[in-house]
Amino acid sequence: MEARLDGRNAIITGGSAGIGKAIAKNFLSSGANVAIIARRSDVLEAAKVEIESLKSIEGSTGKVFALSADIRLAEECKNVVTKVEAELGHIDVLVNNAGTSQRGDFLEVTDEIWQDDLDLKLFAAVRLSRLIIPGMRSRKWGRIINVLNLGAKAPNGGGAPTAVSRAAGMALTKVLANENAGFNILVNGLLVGRIKSDQWERRHAADTRGLTLEEWYEDEANKLNIERFGTAEEFANMATFLASDSGSYINGTAINVDGGSCPVV
Repeated sequence: MEARLDGRNAIITGGSAGIGKAIAKNFLSSGANVAIIARRSDVLEAAKVEIESLKSIEGSTGKVFALSADIRLAEECKNVVTKVEAELGHIDVLVNNAGTSQRGDFLEVTDEIWQDDLDLKLFAAVRLSRLIIPGMRSRKWGRIINVLNLGAKAPNGGGAPTAVSRAAGMALTKVLANENAGFNILVNGLLVGRIKSDQWERRHAADTRGLTLEEWYEDEANKLNIERFGTAEEFANMATFLASDSGSYINGTAINVDGGSCPVV
């Protein structure tokens, strides 16, 4: 079985780095046209060049469209959909991946931090889904993948904004799945476990033990039964499966991509 996305058009928010970029690469390799959305235009353009380089290696004919936008803003969400449809055509797949890890003691988290987190992780997904679903309904085909984290199911202390916004994202996943299943629009959540990323590299940089990055990853992996961190490519494999016809009977789920033994982060 091969998960293919031939001719499908996909939007991936937070597509300039890490998991988002890996998903874009995997989608392109599977035959899709991809639109990557992020705020920083310099990083975005570099990611576009890197993703497009796959075309010469693998012979993919898909398009890569990069668009700088701040999807915390409602008007920017509208612009994203308008510009992607003008560039690629109708949208078949939406991956709501944009987000950062907001951490801090609950009493120290300000209203501004709460609002920023909810605007980026929850309301952007709400607005983009609301804009895209009518077209998916008319065509009787669509896929929405909400990238969340394990805190959505089992939050711990020190990360209230992220845990709450991701839990809301999991509820949104269920609502959209239930309301749109009859239109062959499948909506699922993927929960990030310990996947190598810029976030973990920043935690390594703040560590005072003098370990190299790989030594630090190995030390942290000792806490896991699987004894290693996952890769963005492994996460992208699951996203590609869910976006394809191979995942045609999976709907309304929240799947942990964590090696089966990942503690809440």
